[in-house]
Amino acid sequence: MNLSLTKLPWYGQIGAFAVLAVAGIGAFIYYYDMPARVEIATRQEQLVVLKKDINRGLNTAKKLSEFQKEVAQLEARLAALSAVLPEEKDAADLLRRMQTVAAQSNLTIKSFKPEKVVSKQLHAEWPISLEVDGTYHNLATFCDRVGKFTRTVNISDLDVKGKATADSNSTITATLVATTFVLLDKAAAAKATTGAKPGAPAPGKGT
Repeated sequence: MNLSLTKLPWYGQIGAFAVLAVAGIGAFIYYYDMPARVEIATRQEQLVVLKKDINRGLNTAKKLSEFQKEVAQLEARLAALSAVLPEEKDAADLLRRMQTVAAQSNLTIKSFKPEKVVSKQLHAEWPISLEVDGTYHNLATFCDRVGKFTRTVNISDLDVKGKATADSNSTITATLVATTFVLLDKAAAAKATTGAKPGAPAPGKGT
């Protein structure tokens, strides 16, 4: 069947062209315009998300200097704390220094007994019971020198008794507790936080 638009009357030709035009426009809208609009909407949504990410990044960048200052302050505090509280590996040396200071203060250490370690959240307390023999002046010198240690050592439970029979180098006996504080590492601190008790150290005893 051979059809020709030229054989149609003028109004038929116009109608045919109108139908073809509508079909063409419909095909263009369906195959090109609608997908393009969907893609544009998707890109706009992505653009909105990207702008939000960029704004968050800019806000973070503005606060970076503040974060760096806070980190520097925390590091400085940690360094200061580390200077006062030794790590576990340094504690034995600190105890030896106490024995040396006692000897330099002309105190005789009659007993030197490390007590049970008390674990806290971030540090441990190492109490040591001491019994010394000497004079009031020697004892005061010892406590003063211990108080000047860079690392913190607390003297407590001081009990001084005069001797019935004394000489110039030995007029009193005294008992006291010297407590030093030790920073725990992360694993030990975690155990202390959960209630676990790390084993007590075994420093050497002085004579």
